[in-house]
Amino acid sequence: MTEVLVLYYSKHGATEKMAQLIARGIEENSGVEAKIRTVPGISTVCEATESDIPESGAPYVSLDDLKSCDGLALGSPAYFGNMASPLKYFIDSTSGSWLSGTLAGKPASVFTSASSIHGGHETVLLSMMIPLIHHGMVICGLPYSEPDLHTTTTGCSPYGASHLASEKKGEQISEEEKRLTRALGKRLGDLALKLK
Repeated sequence: MTEVLVLYYSKHGATEKMAQLIARGIEENSGVEAKIRTVPGISTVCEATESDIPESGAPYVSLDDLKSCDGLALGSPAYFGNMASPLKYFIDSTSGSWLSGTLAGKPASVFTSASSIHGGHETVLLSMMIPLIHHGMVICGLPYSEPDLHTTTTGCSPYGASHLASEKKGEQISEEEKRLTRALGKRLGDLALKLK
């Protein structure tokens, strides 16, 4: 079985919903399984720690999850045009994986949600790609052969899936965003199967 890790951080739930859509797209490929994981929050207070088991949602990721996966989808909400600190904190702990080439040659895609149209969707996607490129991963984007990419007025781009989580529409992911997010997952799962 080919396994694709869907790793995300979500503060208000939109990125988590996207992770689930990515996983559904991944599993549209026969013989490919999605494994959803998250990262614990971080605190500026040195004594504050998270429980080893999250109160809800996906289990926390481990370095072994990276080692065993055949592909990776990385997701984060947008924070000033960059990925969230908890996700970056975890990525910063992967030097050993980088040195051993654990992720080299495996496909990866990225996804994000932002609360405004100018919230830095594309810069967040690019910021998440940089460490993946350093790990030697093969970046998988969304091609313009996806019809919804021509008509969406909310999220998604060739760089990856994105969601506009504006206050006007709440956390509702648009139908185009849903289809494009699943399409990205399906494409990533297909690539993981082929590259394995």
